[in-house]
Amino acid sequence: MAPVSAVRLVMALALALLCPAAGADPAADYQQHCASCHGPDRFGAMGPALLPESLERLRKAEAVKVITAGRAATQMQGFADRLAPEAIEALAQWVYAPVAPPPDWSEAQIVASRLVHHAPGTLPDRPQYAADPMNLFIVVEQGDHHVSILDGDRLEPIHRFPSRYALHGGPKFSPDGRYVYFASRDGWVSKFDLWNLATVAEVRVALNTRNLAVSADGRHVLVANYLPRTLVLLDADLGLERVYPAADLEGKTSRVSAVYDAAPRRSFVVAMKDIPELWEISYDPAAEPIHDGFVHDYKMGEGVAKPGYLNPRRTRLDAVLDDFFFDPSYRNVIGASRAAARGQVVNLDVRRRIADLDLPGMPHLASGITWEVDGRPVMATPNISEGTLTVIDMRDWRVLKQIPTLGPGFFLRSHERTPYAWVDSMMGARKDTLQVIDKASLEVVARLTAEPGKTLAHVEFTRDGRYALASLWEMDGALVVYDAATLQEVKRIPMRKPVGKYNLHNKLTRSAGTSH
Repeated sequence: MAPVSAVRLVMALALALLCPAAGADPAADYQQHCASCHGPDRFGAMGPALLPESLERLRKAEAVKVITAGRAATQMQGFADRLAPEAIEALAQWVYAPVAPPPDWSEAQIVASRLVHHAPGTLPDRPQYAADPMNLFIVVEQGDHHVSILDGDRLEPIHRFPSRYALHGGPKFSPDGRYVYFASRDGWVSKFDLWNLATVAEVRVALNTRNLAVSADGRHVLVANYLPRTLVLLDADLGLERVYPAADLEGKTSRVSAVYDAAPRRSFVVAMKDIPELWEISYDPAAEPIHDGFVHDYKMGEGVAKPGYLNPRRTRLDAVLDDFFFDPSYRNVIGASRAAARGQVVNLDVRRRIADLDLPGMPHLASGITWEVDGRPVMATPNISEGTLTVIDMRDWRVLKQIPTLGPGFFLRSHERTPYAWVDSMMGARKDTLQVIDKASLEVVARLTAEPGKTLAHVEFTRDGRYALASLWEMDGALVVYDAATLQEVKRIPMRKPVGKYNLHNKLTRSAGTSH
């Protein structure tokens, strides 16, 4: 029999191999080295929140690198000189662990978090530059958490400023084009004045946020959250109006996967990720009362007719909708669940499913676009898990064609003045190549590669449709400008991992070639 000390030594070595971070105290290390910037509760402060929900886009291996060496162009310093490798590994594992009990973010905390940098009426009511204010691009640069404002005529940046951590790719605009609203993954909503190039207000509405929508009348901002499971309604100056618990009538809660403005209906439409319901919240003060049994008013109780204004009207579904798209009339929602093998069309007037869709894989419906083929209205959507672009006839909801692509893609874009639709394959091996599709023949007519092996994605057009701008999605990336007619590269504008760019005119006019 081996001596007891030898047995213990072998066991200790085995434990060290299996658990290299054994003996480390990540909670103590966090409080000593991280809490001053990221908050003692990991909710965030000067630095972003360090919760699993907030870190879903950052791989653990990359987190270890950031803790070790820091992050360039930020205040995040490296800790290799103060923490051993095993302690850094343990710290990374710890910040990815859920907080128990699940954290909350109350109405009082929302109100207390609001920051007003410029009060309404204190900045000039005219653009402070010579560029066309309706032909600006707002470019979200994920690489170093900045936003660039691009002159869409000269195709040159006119301003660049730091943003909150991990902005959602889709900013939204006030109806006059003066303001743009951003939502960050860790719950901050920012209002930026495009005429004066200044952030005017900010508020933290949650700990993990998905996206936001701005009402067509410019009076309301509705924010969809994962943590806590809420919808938060703000006024145009980011003052709190109301918090809606995201739950069905039986009390089952849900993450909120998306909210979009249905301008012709004067309402917001909301997708729930965990309960089979679609909500519509009218911001029309003259909205008709809600009489159905699915209604729940958070202030007035249940069981009686209630005003429709700012109250959710529920449509119960057979399956949840992770993602959805409006048809041009805004009467129908085309949606799909990532867990389901089919999509569904939900009519918002009769409030029920009216058709099933033969959609393979994981369609990215929020990136869908519409046009006409031989007089037939069609919509098309890329696919996150399969190399296919699905084209659907919106008269009878049948699949018109499945167009093979080079791999799974995320973004599809076009413009009314171009015969082409552009789709990426950024989720697959051919992430470096865009495919250009003829909208009449539904055939791929060109493939464009800017840098072999480097991600090329998210096309957006200038106001007149003359140029298509694509993101070279790398730290040393760029906006690659193509002539939309000849498909030739025109120029490159250096950017730090530009994840998305949004033309103000195309968004406000709800161009059929871009997402809404």
